[in-house]
Amino acid sequence: MKEPLVDCLIEEAAWQGIDLAGLSERAARAVLADQEMEAKDWEISLMGCDDARIAELNADFRGKPTPTNVLSWPAQDLAAEDDGEEPYFPEPFVPGERDSLGDIAISFQTCAREAETAGKSIHDHVTHLVIHGVLHLLGYDHVRDADAQLMESIEVRILAALGIANPYEV
Repeated sequence: MKEPLVDCLIEEAAWQGIDLAGLSERAARAVLADQEMEAKDWEISLMGCDDARIAELNADFRGKPTPTNVLSWPAQDLAAEDDGEEPYFPEPFVPGERDSLGDIAISFQTCAREAETAGKSIHDHVTHLVIHGVLHLLGYDHVRDADAQLMESIEVRILAALGIANPYEV
């Protein structure tokens, strides 16, 4: 049996109904496979919370006291210096031992609202958001235009590999 890549902490009981642990494990492994990284070398902490908790975190870390769908805290700053460049490749602090890529928090209520509004299954939407969060842990971002295009293209490629339609097509 493979050691889990994602250590999933459920704070919001509603997450139990959609198997957040299973969805996040599948999504995170798909990201690492796409990025040609060995899942056995890494771990990710993911918290399934509610809107109140994610609003607190958003206020504390981003100065935005409102709920959001997903937040990420990378263990290493891997961001590219130039817009549109690939981020730096993560290196374990101790070669041969598992190392953290970082932490992710995801809010059930916001995800459920967004999925319903977009007419998508919550499973597909949550999978997309976990992929998005893991890519942030790997240094991808969407603040600058070319960075956003790069990140979005990778998300779409990974989602397609999982049999999920492009969420950016209307």
